[in-house]
Amino acid sequence: MKKDIDFHPVTGVKLAIAKEEVNGQTEWSVYIINLNLIELNTVMITSKGYGIIDGEKKKTSTLRHMIQELGSESVAKIEPIDPAVFVLNNEFWVSYYILDQIFDKKFIFTEGSMDPSNIRMIPELGLEGVLHR
Repeated sequence: MKKDIDFHPVTGVKLAIAKEEVNGQTEWSVYIINLNLIELNTVMITSKGYGIIDGEKKKTSTLRHMIQELGSESVAKIEPIDPAVFVLNNEFWVSYYILDQIFDKKFIFTEGSMDPSNIRMIPELGLEGVLHR
């Protein structure tokens, strides 16, 4: 059971939603950034969006991703994201192993966090977006 697992605090791992120009079109994607000096193994990411639009509860599909190995000080693209869901809370649950220890963290980009005033250059990606620590 999950309550029996000793989860350690997550450090050195960030998530970002960033944009890039591809064939003249702006595409948004979610990235995981490993700033640690050691690789992450069996990285599992679950994503979903939820919130209220026009007084009605909305929920997106739950997506699951796995990255077998994310090298030290490296980046991986998790998934594309449609700007239409920026009005929702976008939740990413990340679990991974370092050696034989499991780490687990929930990252939530709350509604409004993708406001243009929050968009900054993300040095690790060389792209503009919003970084979640």
